[in-house]
Amino acid sequence: MRTSQFSPAPLAAAVSLALSTVLPLAQADTIIDHANGYTLNAAGTLQRFSSLAFDDLGRIVAVGSERETAIRLPKAEHIDAQGKTLLPGLIDAHGHVFELGEIASGVELFSATTLGGAVRAVAEFGRSHPKHAWVVGFGWNQEVWKLGRFPTAAELDAVVGDRPVLLHRVDGHAIWVNTKALEMAGITRDTPDPNGGKIERDAAGKPSGVLVDAAMELVAKVVPLPTPNEARGMLDNALSALAKAGLTSVHDAGIKVVQDDLYRDYADHGRLTTRVYAMIGDTTADFDELSKEGPLKSYGNDVYALAAVKLYSDGALGSRGAALLAPYSDMPSTRGLLFYPNAEMLAKMNKAMKAGYQVNVHAIGDAGNRQILDAYAQLIPKYNNVELRHRIEHAQVVALEDIPRFKALGIIPSMQPTHATSDQNMAEQRVGHERIKGAYAWRTFLEQGSRIACGSDFPVESPNPFEGLHAAVTRQNNAGVPAGGWYKNQAMTLTEAFRCFTLDAAYAAHQENVIGTLEPGKWADFILIDRDLFKVPAEQIGKTQVLQTWMGGKRVYKKDKRPD
Repeated sequence: MRTSQFSPAPLAAAVSLALSTVLPLAQADTIIDHANGYTLNAAGTLQRFSSLAFDDLGRIVAVGSERETAIRLPKAEHIDAQGKTLLPGLIDAHGHVFELGEIASGVELFSATTLGGAVRAVAEFGRSHPKHAWVVGFGWNQEVWKLGRFPTAAELDAVVGDRPVLLHRVDGHAIWVNTKALEMAGITRDTPDPNGGKIERDAAGKPSGVLVDAAMELVAKVVPLPTPNEARGMLDNALSALAKAGLTSVHDAGIKVVQDDLYRDYADHGRLTTRVYAMIGDTTADFDELSKEGPLKSYGNDVYALAAVKLYSDGALGSRGAALLAPYSDMPSTRGLLFYPNAEMLAKMNKAMKAGYQVNVHAIGDAGNRQILDAYAQLIPKYNNVELRHRIEHAQVVALEDIPRFKALGIIPSMQPTHATSDQNMAEQRVGHERIKGAYAWRTFLEQGSRIACGSDFPVESPNPFEGLHAAVTRQNNAGVPAGGWYKNQAMTLTEAFRCFTLDAAYAAHQENVIGTLEPGKWADFILIDRDLFKVPAEQIGKTQVLQTWMGGKRVYKKDKRPD
């Protein structure tokens, strides 16, 4: 069993190292005292401290012991951490902010363990929200239901037939709709499958109610856009959830002009309580508008950046949309779907690189990953821009011979630990015993020297980073399944997992010099939690509660105390 790389050293030695570099004498607004502090340094080595000082701008001035920070900053306000564990704010390198906020206003299907339960939830939502023009929901998973098939429009028609229903699959790569939605979108038996998408059909060829990947757009285009007030409500909901989770920075994987406008407005008015590193969704009209002045590397004291582009190579394993080099082991009639032919994908990546953007491409299947690696192999030498730290988002099932290419090309694998523990119920059935060796292969990537940027893909998974840390270390889900861990040989140590949710996630956004660790000169982004993360049994990591979240020296979340 692997153990943490951290071995406690005497506090005095750690303090001395932490204070070896400090800013010039300055008046700090605040000193956090009596903390059980942990941070990495710039080299990725775990450090201990008990006191953190930051100035009125929210930048760290000193990290060390109470005595040394007090001597340097005799007039600072002191806050007693009462021995609570203090960590750098955690970073989620792949999420969908507005979608997280939208879930609060729709049907919750993540907890539906049967088809009947999902249908009942839709029926209840429809009855209790009679003024909603569309019934929208999130989180269904036919694999959990043990159906052996996709659900159908008829099953929704039985409970909501008078208005359209649109339900997003748990992975976001398929939707389940009723007949009304199909009719409004003009989808009939004669509608062809779009490139990179599939319309599921019954035995007679009639659309059955599930649309996969690019086919989802046929319905999405007739769904009314949220009003400005609705969009603000989504963002407010998401920011609240992220602060509660202890996330002080997130990478938003695919935004449009309207969302960029909101982010800038919130940054201007001090309303961004989590830093956002955003990626422009695709290289189409929104990119043309947003890229006119080139990459936005920092805005509003590093609370917002727009310096990357998000593209899609393929779909997801659960809906068999991930593109595989050989047929699916549990459905030999398909290999999944590449969204674009090689030449078209290369053109999209070329357009983004030519404009100076980091390129981050969703690729889940081994064929999807190979397509993108091949494109990077052509384009990175062309533009000589390895320093942009291009990424593959998910890097979920990779041919073993392709894994070394990530390191050789300088590609960051942006991976989500809870995907492995959520997918364990179907992943090996999808790809078989041999291909699974290159799937969710964190240890293989780390041992070749790749820096993994960890995230959750929220709202596909919970935004709670401690669930991600738990999955990374144990290869188990929240219920401790399976015993001993799923392919435990690919697990991370706790220090490695901590690094991929802090320093290396910051590195993947070119922000390692301003966030990711608690060091002088960086922003005072930190959290207080209810247990010593590096001393509790591994099974307790995912149960960690965030007590306070601070971003830029300001507290943005405090856990309410329960009444006695």
